[in-house]
Amino acid sequence: MAPAVSSRLLVGYLLTILSAAVLLPMLALAGGGFSAELIHRDSPKSPLYDPKSTPSSRIRAAAERSRARADYFREAIRKAKPKEDSSDNFYSEIISNNYEYLMSFSLGTPAKKIIAIADTGSDLIWVQCSPCDECYQQNAPLFNPQKSSTYKPISCKADSCAVLSESFCGTDSLCEYNYGYGDGSVVDGFLATETVGFHSDGGSPVQIPTTIFGCTHQSNGTFDESDAGLVGLGGGKLSLIRQLGSVYKAGKSVSVGNTGSSGLGNIIIDSGTTLTMIDEVTLQSVESNVKRSVNLPQVQDPNGVFSLCFDVSIAGSDASFPDITFQFSGGASVVLHQSNSFLESSQNVLCLAIISSGAPGSGVNIFGNIAQQNFHIGYDLDAQKLTLAPADCSNL
Repeated sequence: MAPAVSSRLLVGYLLTILSAAVLLPMLALAGGGFSAELIHRDSPKSPLYDPKSTPSSRIRAAAERSRARADYFREAIRKAKPKEDSSDNFYSEIISNNYEYLMSFSLGTPAKKIIAIADTGSDLIWVQCSPCDECYQQNAPLFNPQKSSTYKPISCKADSCAVLSESFCGTDSLCEYNYGYGDGSVVDGFLATETVGFHSDGGSPVQIPTTIFGCTHQSNGTFDESDAGLVGLGGGKLSLIRQLGSVYKAGKSVSVGNTGSSGLGNIIIDSGTTLTMIDEVTLQSVESNVKRSVNLPQVQDPNGVFSLCFDVSIAGSDASFPDITFQFSGGASVVLHQSNSFLESSQNVLCLAIISSGAPGSGVNIFGNIAQQNFHIGYDLDAQKLTLAPADCSNL
């Protein structure tokens, strides 16, 4: 039985929202809203699922992806040169083989099922289209625009073509793109409009006509054969979120109970990173206060990922672990229970699921997707406001 949750670990943040989104918002329709299925890469529903994997191997892999994601953010921030509309420039790259979630949807008329990378840090929606002679190998059939009655290419003179900074005037005056990613991967194709479909709350498909997407005919990089493309859920004008309708934050301090606080730099809320990462000095302060709150033997993490772990074999359900509360500007607070902040690294070993991002100022702090589980996270992109509410996602 999992140890009970008690006491309280207080973590405070002053938030300034710039862009991006984690969950696809509901679209106001006469028959109700709709939702898109997000499939974690380790889920049995995922084409990437490895039945031979173990909890330990998944934790190690998640830690490696989290660190790689943090390295990407650090490099992207270093290279960033904000323009008039930074939401269409800063969040334009991902690390193509380090994603966490896939999205299931349909494309075209008649509808073809697509499973693609879901990424909140990028804008462009694209799938591999035939002909695609110089593309990465994918398991699913290529999308054939010639067999869809609703496919319509976009002219290079259209306003939507100018929105994408990587676009140019290509063959037959059509809007062509050459889109690069942080790991050197590149996709090339034509912007077009097409009908995108999702399952509605009532069970019937919801069709979203004239959705702008990229029909990729050339690709080069580290994409996986299980993916047919990518769905950008960021803050750019061509992202799925914008067409329907990792958040960058300024951190303030971390305090535990009535103890003093320590400084914390900027933090990114990112669904594409598994683990929460904070700077080494802040992490040590948090760990020190967690140790005072937990009366259990400390042990080494057998996977070598986490720096603070406890032996819960004797305590069982009587073990006491602190809640972690993130306080937001405007008076809102988010309480993270044990499932959001502690992980079972191996049998009877429970670890604080926060790792170091390096020395203060040298790395990137990230609020990972484990901390975001069982929360409704809403983004008002026009007002630049974030809302969070506890939810039992198993009942959705």
